[in-house]
Amino acid sequence: MQRRRFLQQALLLGASAGLPAMLARAASPVTRLDVSADSWRGKVSDEAWQVLFREATERPGSSPLNDEKRDGVFICAACYLPLFSSEHKFESGTGWPSFTRPLEVGNIGTKRDFKLILPRTEYHCARCGGHQGHVFNDGPPPRGERWCNNGVALRFIVKGEALPALRG
Repeated sequence: MQRRRFLQQALLLGASAGLPAMLARAASPVTRLDVSADSWRGKVSDEAWQVLFREATERPGSSPLNDEKRDGVFICAACYLPLFSSEHKFESGTGWPSFTRPLEVGNIGTKRDFKLILPRTEYHCARCGGHQGHVFNDGPPPRGERWCNNGVALRFIVKGEALPALRG
């Protein structure tokens, strides 16, 4: 019953928010960690904690991940859930690492954000709830999606390097 409710809510949210069609597809939801934001203090930098658990935004152009061009995987800086592949990274000119799509739809959660008055779609790590960034419909073809991420909310793992064990 929970899966059906999740899928119904995802479809409703996708339709009402104008999200990319891929968000409305069925996905196996990741089990959400039942831990407080404060429990992540000391496990990530202070700046990462502010972005991940207080929905702050890092200064544009400040992340070394903007220039990361090697093959690999971008994981959540808090719980290490894989979120993006380097294969889908592109230079958006925004000052933040940007991707054309997530690695797995079920690893990302979304919600509407009205902080700048106009509605935006915020996305977060489905496992720890850490804020990652926003998705926009102005990306490159064929999908037209720009997943604009705070670099401090990610960690890069070079292809061939072992992924760290999920933490939480």
